[in-house]
Amino acid sequence: MSPVSIAVLAVGMSVDALLVSLGRGAAMRQARLLEALRTGVVFGIVEAITPLIGWAAGFAASQYVAAIDHWIAFGLLAIVGGRMMLHSFKPAEERVAAAVGGSLWVLMATAVGTSIDAMAVGVSLAFLDVNILVIAAAIGCATFVMSTGGMLAGKLIGGSFGRWAERAGGLALVGLGLSILVNHLSAG
Repeated sequence: MSPVSIAVLAVGMSVDALLVSLGRGAAMRQARLLEALRTGVVFGIVEAITPLIGWAAGFAASQYVAAIDHWIAFGLLAIVGGRMMLHSFKPAEERVAAAVGGSLWVLMATAVGTSIDAMAVGVSLAFLDVNILVIAAAIGCATFVMSTGGMLAGKLIGGSFGRWAERAGGLALVGLGLSILVNHLSAG
């Protein structure tokens, strides 16, 4: 793959993490660099690992992963996105506390939910002559930058738009999951 193709792939795999980060950042009362960096690190690491897992699975048992990856992606993204949308209806104090003090497990579940598509890409890359380590590193770095920036930019949206940004982020996750599901079901 050319460097431009790798960059396009990396940015494409990072967009969903950016949307989630924008929603999280908008729900915060004050921009917290450490929280933004934590989000970026978690999303970046998970997004870098999943194509490696997919790539390895491509050699070991691609037909099994390909048979269920769309259901896993849909389920995780629908749950996380639905939770985000429901969360946006809570009082501002509860929303801010959850966004700022959200558990690492919720952050990890969100990161996994937004990175299932990278696993599917990793499966397909197993059949190409590519350097998976370079691609995974590019995806992880792009996701780190985009989700950290998304958290900080989300704050610029402001608290008044936080509910709508969180709803939009949740809807985007559900839509992404539904899109993955529909694409796989209509192709097969």
